[in-house]
Amino acid sequence: MGATSAVGGFAHSYRSGEVEVIVMNRPEKLNAWTEAMRSELAELFRRARGDDGVGAVVLTGTGRGFCAGQDFAEASRFDVADQARTEEWLDRIKDFYDLIRGMDKPTVAAINGVAAGSGFQVALLMDVRVAHTTARLGQPEVNSGIPSITGTYLISTALGPARTAELVLSGRLMTAHEARAAGAVHEVTDGDVVKMAVERARRLAAQPRDAIARTKSWLRAMGESGYQAAFAFARAQHREAFGSGGPQNMMSEFLESRSARRSQETRRP
Repeated sequence: MGATSAVGGFAHSYRSGEVEVIVMNRPEKLNAWTEAMRSELAELFRRARGDDGVGAVVLTGTGRGFCAGQDFAEASRFDVADQARTEEWLDRIKDFYDLIRGMDKPTVAAINGVAAGSGFQVALLMDVRVAHTTARLGQPEVNSGIPSITGTYLISTALGPARTAELVLSGRLMTAHEARAAGAVHEVTDGDVVKMAVERARRLAAQPRDAIARTKSWLRAMGESGYQAAFAFARAQHREAFGSGGPQNMMSEFLESRSARRSQETRRP
C-alpha cells in the first residue's frame, strides 16, 4: 500500500499498484456526505484522473457504511423560500456525478455496508460493483418526502423498470445477494470486499487504456439523453418539494427521533 493522500478530514486515498483506492471517512454518520465531503472526494477523483500512474480507481467507505447518502442535518436546513439554493445544491451534485461518470479509467465500488440514496447512485455510476454480504442497497428517498428522480433513472439502467418501480416507491433496501440477482451488483463476498475490488480493478487496469477510454465514452453516450433528462426533471421536482418544506420537516423529525432514541440508550443501566 502506498502513502495516504488527503485533502481534508472526510476522505483520503492510497495507492495499491496501479489502483487508487479512495476512502470515504465519516464512519460515525455511515459516510453520509455533506457538500464539503463531496468536494474532497471530487478532488481525489480529479487527482486520480490526471495521474498517469493510476490505471483504475476503487471507491469504498470506512466503518459500517459505504455511503448513506445526503447528510440530513445539512439538507434539513434548506430555506423553503430560497429555491435557488436547492437548485445550486442539485447542480453541484450533478457536477460530482459528471466527474465520476466521466472518468476514462475503470472504476470499481467496494460496497462495504449500507449504500443508500445518492450513495447508491454513485455506486451505480461506477463501472463495477462488489459488495460485502452485510451490505444493504436502495433508494429510500421517498421515506423522507424527497422525490426519487435521478436515482430512479440510474437504478432502472441496472434493474429495469418493473424492479425499479417497486424499489423506489417502497423505499426499502435490498440485501447484497438480492442486488446481485437483480443485476445491480457484480459480485458478493463475505471476505475483504476492498481486496476483491482492488483485484478486479487491477485486471481492468491491465487492459489497453486507449481502448478502455474510448469504450467508456460510448457507454456514456448511450445513456446521455436519459441522464440529462433525469437531472433536468429532478431540478424542477426538488425545487418544488423543498419549497413546500415537506422534506425538511420529515428529515428534522427523523433526526429528533434518532437523538431521543440514542439518549434513552445511553441512560440504560
